[in-house]
Amino acid sequence: MNEVFTRQALELDVQQEVERITRFLREEVLHRLRKQGAVVGISGGIDSSVVLALAVHAFGAQRVVGILLPEKESSPESAELAHLLAEQYGVQTVTEDISSALEGFGCYRRRDEAVQRVFPEFEPSWKSKIVLPGNLLEEDRLNIFSLTVIKPDGTELNRRLPLQEYAQIVAASNFKQRTRMTMLYYHAELRNYAVIGTPNKNEHDLGFFVKYGDGGADVNPIAHLYKTQVYQMARYLEIPKAIQERTPTTDTYPAGSTQEEFFYRIPFHLLDLIWLGYEKQISTKEIAEAAELTEEQVQRVIADIERKKRATQYLRAHPAHLE
Repeated sequence: MNEVFTRQALELDVQQEVERITRFLREEVLHRLRKQGAVVGISGGIDSSVVLALAVHAFGAQRVVGILLPEKESSPESAELAHLLAEQYGVQTVTEDISSALEGFGCYRRRDEAVQRVFPEFEPSWKSKIVLPGNLLEEDRLNIFSLTVIKPDGTELNRRLPLQEYAQIVAASNFKQRTRMTMLYYHAELRNYAVIGTPNKNEHDLGFFVKYGDGGADVNPIAHLYKTQVYQMARYLEIPKAIQERTPTTDTYPAGSTQEEFFYRIPFHLLDLIWLGYEKQISTKEIAEAAELTEEQVQRVIADIERKKRATQYLRAHPAHLE
């Protein structure tokens, strides 16, 4: 008799998984890479917090360094939570403000040039963000981005984002992740440590990362875990409650943007369940029953997963070379 597919299908044996990842980190870092410890960029988010805790389990707090990489548009809450995390685990921290580097690259200027072509009235005191259409469960709309700008008085304006302006805003904003990566490698090479990456399965497989930015690392210990499983790990590892309860954000755009509105378009507990069922080749009818959704809604989400995986395949590709 076939096992019934339920929400519990995502449940981990968390203790066993922590032990498995810990062994993996030790083998990769100490033996394969021949490094002496770990550098982790910490942002007060759930993924980097879990990775830091796993690194401490693997190497001990004295051989792990947490790097804070704020810039002038970062949320102050990110640094506060990152320090809270480091204090709990007894990890040394280093703070590197990357605003000057981003100014030098023209990150803010290049982005705002594109914003002003969409909103000629845009001023430097305004905030901006890019977002996808609303909840995928409510209507079937393609992944076409819009640009939202927010005036100092809180007034919001929204317009569809043309392709050229979208590309420039994203390319300019990606300086942030790529600058952070270079700083992480500076501190890793300074100590003969490895850079430990923080992308989870949702980010890695669906392409929610910047190539040679936050996707640049020596080891990715949680790239096989769905976001909801990362939260299971966080509870077991006793990550501070304030971090566990924080809404996942991009912390990239000055107006702030949740990961759901910027990219995923559906709550993680539903996305992960549908995706797991899809990977296990469970029928859409069974997935829909487990998720308490219609088959049409499930099919929409699966189609979106397939589109994102196809469109971002190049992000996961290694550089091509001749044999």
